[in-house]
Amino acid sequence: MTIGEFQQLIRNIYFDKDSRRGVDGTYRWLSEEMGELARALRQGDRNNLREEFADVLAWLVSLATLKGIEMEAACARYSAGCPKCDSIPCRCPEPSPPEFPGFDHSLSQ
Repeated sequence: MTIGEFQQLIRNIYFDKDSRRGVDGTYRWLSEEMGELARALRQGDRNNLREEFADVLAWLVSLATLKGIEMEAACARYSAGCPKCDSIPCRCPEPSPPEFPGFDHSLSQ
């Protein structure tokens, strides 16, 4: 399944509910799913990880759909490599990860 096909599938399943929920509500659900993904990363259960990655992707494409963004086109940003250095692999200097006060940054590998 392509990203575009996945977006269309999610649109077919959830667009009416997403439209009623709106961008703000849909973004809140995406944020909730990101938290569940963080917990799954700490626990390391592959089945749960697979589900949480799928949920995050579904909410992300729902949000993109509400904003009129086609994910296939958005992904094209990376088609020539890193959009900053134009290299494959990326040759940009490694930035420091963002800090979130109060968040446990010790995710399992």
